[in-house]
Amino acid sequence: MSPFHQITPEQQQHLARRHRASRRFRRYGIIGLGIALSMLLLLLGTMVFKGYNAFFQTRILLDIPFDPSLLDPEGNRSPASLDRGDYRAVLKKALNQTFPEVRERNHQQKLHKLLSDGAPFQLQILLKTHPEWLSSTQGVWLIAADEVDMWIKGEVPRNQPEAARHISDKQAQWIDWLEKNDRLRQQFNQSFFLNGDSRNPELAGILGAIKGSTLTLLITFLVSFPLGVASAVYLEEFASKGRWADVIEVNINNLAAVPSIVFGLLGLALYLNLMHLPRSAPLVGGLTLAMMTLPTLVIATRASLKSVPDAIRDGARALGASPLQVVLHHVLPLAAPGMLTGTIISMARALGETAPLLMIGMVAFIMDLPEGVMDPATVLPVQIFLWADSPERAFLEKTAGATLILLVFLIAMNALAVYIRNRVERRW
Repeated sequence: MSPFHQITPEQQQHLARRHRASRRFRRYGIIGLGIALSMLLLLLGTMVFKGYNAFFQTRILLDIPFDPSLLDPEGNRSPASLDRGDYRAVLKKALNQTFPEVRERNHQQKLHKLLSDGAPFQLQILLKTHPEWLSSTQGVWLIAADEVDMWIKGEVPRNQPEAARHISDKQAQWIDWLEKNDRLRQQFNQSFFLNGDSRNPELAGILGAIKGSTLTLLITFLVSFPLGVASAVYLEEFASKGRWADVIEVNINNLAAVPSIVFGLLGLALYLNLMHLPRSAPLVGGLTLAMMTLPTLVIATRASLKSVPDAIRDGARALGASPLQVVLHHVLPLAAPGMLTGTIISMARALGETAPLLMIGMVAFIMDLPEGVMDPATVLPVQIFLWADSPERAFLEKTAGATLILLVFLIAMNALAVYIRNRVERRW
């Protein structure tokens, strides 16, 4: 062997130490990745375990006697007449017929509490849809009270003493009888996706929050995207390099790191106190989130513009293109993937924000669905915050279920950003 290829013992020891350090570093990386994945799986598992019950709802089958004397006071089956019907009395009558042995007043009151407070409105909607049901008896699956729902789902231990739970022993017996006779079952919870917020957990839904989030993000996009792209294009392609440009760049980078609640305070002072825009409106929420996402969008767009090779600009100028034509016809199309990726990520961050919107009043309890950007509304993260702060146990599963929906939206938006980047990105 050539003397140039001989390895001394000292070199062998040094090489062995380097190999051991390399193996340790790989092991540390694998351990760190395993911990991160474990935490992610723990988070998702906890949300799924606690939230999947929100997608199911307990219903009770009752034979409803649609008595015209109670439900159609005017006798003409018009919607106005059906609106004045005494549906609560009809439900009580149906429950009393199902359990004729219950005669004591206090027991009857407990029996009537098996149904949700929204059951009369459910019955009213059904009768207006099927007015031919008058003077007949129909089997109807009605929404159970949230205490019954929690009892059926096992959220309330049955071995607890009666004083420690909301379901009495008598109610537990009636529930067991309904379940044994196939008059009680769990169905897909459509109201969770079709209703707005409610004080009753079994009636609360996320449609109002989803519409509020959609309107708020629409305003955010319409304001922040054109302003962010125009600002980035000017700073990167047209602005003279100097002290003022450096000052602006430093301030944009600093604004991107400002806590989001500061933008909420700015929105409160500017849009509500100074401009007197309506509180809790998606317009105000969108404008506030636009201020928050604008610095991030400017930084992402500038980075995309920098990634376009100067040879593209030089070639366009050599062919006689003006500076504006160079940017519009050559630079922006090539930088579009990075710009769109930055925009989607900024919108995903805006979708998950809560603190700025709390400052402008979007924390209010709102039952009605918003129809426009000036109507009072809430958003999905704020809805989750409100439900998490509610004392009713049934709101816990609503909180976890809404969190799952929010995570699905966030994952979908980030996946869309990755897809767009990989689909249209060009490598130089």
